[in-house]
Amino acid sequence: MTAIRPLAPDDHDVWLPLWQGYLTFYDSELSDEQTELTWHRLIDPQFPLHGALATDDSGTAVGLVHWLTHAATWSATPYCYLEDLFVAPDTRGTGAGRALIAHVTGWAREHGAAKVYWLTHETNTTARTLYDRVATATGFVHYEIGLGS
Repeated sequence: MTAIRPLAPDDHDVWLPLWQGYLTFYDSELSDEQTELTWHRLIDPQFPLHGALATDDSGTAVGLVHWLTHAATWSATPYCYLEDLFVAPDTRGTGAGRALIAHVTGWAREHGAAKVYWLTHETNTTARTLYDRVATATGFVHYEIGLGS
């Protein structure tokens, strides 16, 4: 059975391998400084970024999720953006991803958000199988302009 719990300040060493696995999955690299900044933002109650871990029956962390809310032009209440979601490859299919999404959805509902949304790469077929079960594909295509920061 998967359990979900908020990140705590002493979780750095269990969070870090999952974070690195997430970056590797997306063939991305961040500096150690950015990773540490992200960690400190996640555990700072004054910063509007939130995080949780999924743990297995033995208490081992097997997944992570990070999210934030923001104001919206189409809603009087905020939207919740699920920014990062990762489950260790050897525990995929155990319900951890579904539980992490449900955790964020419950949190967003409790905090008055109008919706939860996220992005994934079109080739992430394993995750998309789950996403198609728990959410509605909107058909929107994502574009971005990097600003060199």
